[in-house]
Amino acid sequence: MLTDIRMPPGRRDDGLRAAVALRAERPHLPVVVLSQYVQTGYAAALLDSGDGQRVGYLLKDRVAEVAEFVDTLRRVTAGGTAIDPDVVRQLLHRPRDPLAALSAREREVLALLAEGRSNASIAARLHVTEAAVGKHIGNILLKLDLPPSDDTNRRVLAVLTYLRSDPAG
Repeated sequence: MLTDIRMPPGRRDDGLRAAVALRAERPHLPVVVLSQYVQTGYAAALLDSGDGQRVGYLLKDRVAEVAEFVDTLRRVTAGGTAIDPDVVRQLLHRPRDPLAALSAREREVLALLAEGRSNASIAARLHVTEAAVGKHIGNILLKLDLPPSDDTNRRVLAVLTYLRSDPAG
């Protein structure tokens, strides 16, 4: 299977979700996913799918060389793995603590989200505007690698990440 991460109808992560779903049914299905940019969450989902073999995650700007691309497809079909070097670099350099990339203020906002507070409540508590809270939440979602999806609530996923990180110590 060769797919782009962003496919119709949603143009979000439909191609990746289809690939992961197909590999759940057919773990040995060779899959190569193309992406415009590095999204480590997508790469991890793909690598965790099926039997962990016969997968490829390539950035689109690297598939211009036809012979190299065909070699990659053959390698994946034969049971190998092909991960773009930029993706590997980012996967290897991801902080172990998922909250490590957050600023102190973003951690405060996330802690208040974990209490179930609304943006207005967080703004009042921190003496900032709701727009500032919205910006902090956007930064949190970006830094936690939680891309938009019709199937998930990113705020809930951010709170779960916070709770799993053992914020109490």
